[in-house]
Parts: sequence; structure tokens; C-alpha cells
Amino acid sequence: MYRPELHPYPALLSLALASCIGIAAVPATSAATHVPRYARNFQITSFPTHRIATIHTAPQDSTITHQYALVPRHQALPELPDNVTVIRTPVERVVVMETVYIGYLDALGQSETIVGAASVDYISHPTIRSRLEQGRIQAVQIGAALDLERLLLLRPDLILTSIAAPPPFDVPATLERSGLPIVRSAGYMESHPLARSEWIKFIAAFFELEDQAHQYFDTVAARYQALCRKTQSLQQRPSVFCGAPYAGAWHVASGESYTAQTIRDAGGHYLWADSPGSGAIPLDTERVFGKAANANIWINPGHYRSRSALYGADQRFRKFRAAHTGQIFNNTRQRNPSGGNSIWETGIVRPDDVLADLIKIFHPELMPDWEFVYYERLP
Repeated sequence: MYRPELHPYPALLSLALASCIGIAAVPATSAATHVPRYARNFQITSFPTHRIATIHTAPQDSTITHQYALVPRHQALPELPDNVTVIRTPVERVVVMETVYIGYLDALGQSETIVGAASVDYISHPTIRSRLEQGRIQAVQIGAALDLERLLLLRPDLILTSIAAPPPFDVPATLERSGLPIVRSAGYMESHPLARSEWIKFIAAFFELEDQAHQYFDTVAARYQALCRKTQSLQQRPSVFCGAPYAGAWHVASGESYTAQTIRDAGGHYLWADSPGSGAIPLDTERVFGKAANANIWINPGHYRSRSALYGADQRFRKFRAAHTGQIFNNTRQRNPSGGNSIWETGIVRPDDVLADLIKIFHPELMPDWEFVYYERLP
């Protein structure tokens, strides 16, 4: 008898089998939906036989969703709608198309399941880099080209990638047609640092580790909120701006972005706090200077790790007050020579550490014993 659970790509068979196995759909009344505390772009509904993970896409009024049926390997496939992708759980072989997933998997103790990765030059995690060098993890992307043959040979249970907004999505057509188990996420679209961290619950569902994820997130959220309480009653808040020009434009974080929220929670006054939206605003240097010339603190100035390198890109940067006073800080303390940075891996799941760094910058008297994890002052 043919056993679909032994097929290397159970997701390929989901639609065909769901229509012929003769199992009735589970009544909606038997479902229980987990609505995240902070995240707005996913939810997970549990049924007796499976779970449905639903991904919402930005903008907020968009009706586009992606749904994934998480069905235990030993469980017969339930009846499902045609547009639902089936993933057998717990997954054992994972391909990560962005480095952010490494942080989630590491926090769950599942980094050993990674068998393939894209953008490998930007990976920071030392163990993952070592496994790449040993050939235990395969690079599935050469430059901008995806190595589909290598992906097929890896026989992944799960390929994690991100939704690009607005549509079309950033999944190459060849990969889309391959039938491989692709799962899109939208954590980067969240507007609160704890919301991005809470996506660990989404990732954990594919490993059947929801309880572990909830405990992990609750610990992080409790510490983040405790740090917030240190700054809530502050009357004096330093003015803050961030970023640096790239490809001719200075992309300033909007007032509803997770960057703006973190600055606010750390006790800073973000100069673009009143700008609507959660994305980035492209500006020229003159407009940024007009608003931020006298700002107290400059953070995240691109990839620069010294003021001399920063000024070498544009001598006008010397005119900012933050440059005169030496109050320029970048989140590059853990950046490696190839450009990888742990803040985009562990820092996403540990926003409490990022917040602690920023409080140390804005109000050092509140964190006298704290040692920077991700940030450094530009010498």
C-alpha cells in the first residue's frame, strides 16, 4: 500500500489526496484560534486533526492571505480547501532563504535541522557558518541565481521565505512551480519589536514546539516591558535620528515602524515619530539635515564602523551635532567581515537586548552595569 507520509515531498500530494481519502472536514466549532499578543500578521487555528497557520499581508486593508495546514506525519490528511499548502510536522529538514530564520530556529534549539540556506555571506551564527564550510549545509543561491537542482536534491520538509509587499511576491517562478514546501512569513512587516519576536510561535508550530515558544516569548516580553518601565516617567528625552544614505536616498524609518517604537520605548524622542506608516521614507541629505542637524544622538548609520569612514562617504556628515559630540552609535558590534550581523538573527528574537543597548545609549545612568550586545560607539 502506498504511504504518502514516506514521500519526500508530502506537500506535493496534499491537494490530490485531500480530494480522495474520504475524510470529512472538521467542524469549525471544534477549532481554537491563537491570536498573538503583539503580532498582527499571523494566527494559528487548531483542529483535532491539524492546525491552520494563516499569514496576512500588508497593507492592512489587503485581503490576501496564505494558509498552511500543519498535519502530523502519523495523521491521515483531512479534507482541506484547494488553496491550502500541506506541511507534515514535525519538520526535520529546513531551508532558510533569509538569515532572520536562523535566530528563531536557534532559540527553539532547531538549528540542526537547517540543510540549506540562501544569502550565506550574510549569516552570522558561528555554528551555521561552520556547518556551511563543512558542507553539512548547502548554499542554494549563487549570486542572485537560485540553484533549484540543489534544492530538489536536499529534499526539504520546509522552505522558509518572506513575503515581499506589494505583490508580486519574492518567490521565483521556477521555485513556485517546483512543488517544494514553501512557507512565506511576514514578520518584517510588523510595527513592534515584540511582534517580530512573537513570530517564534509561528515557526515553532512546524516543529510542534508551541509550548516552548510560548515560554520563550513570555520571558522576552516580560523583560522588554520591565525595561520599558525604566523610561516611562522620564521627562528629558534625547532627540534621535537614524540611518544613512544608500543608493542616493536616505531612507528614514516612519513613525509607526518597529525602529521608531524601540526608540520610544528606550526613552528617546524620535524626530520622525509623527510620520505615518511603518515603512521607510526616502529623503535627500539636505532634508534630513534640516530636521536632524541639532539632534542629540545618531544611530544606525549604515554599515560604517568609524566616524572617519562615515565622513569619507560625505563630508557634510561632520556638520551634525551628534558628530561634533561623538554621539554616533551603530548596531555593528557583532558584524562579521562578510557583512553578516547577529542583530538580524538573534536580535530579532531578543528585542529586549536591543532595547537594553538603546537605553544604555540614551540614558546610561539607567543601565550602569550593562555591556553592549549589538551596539558600539563610532570611534
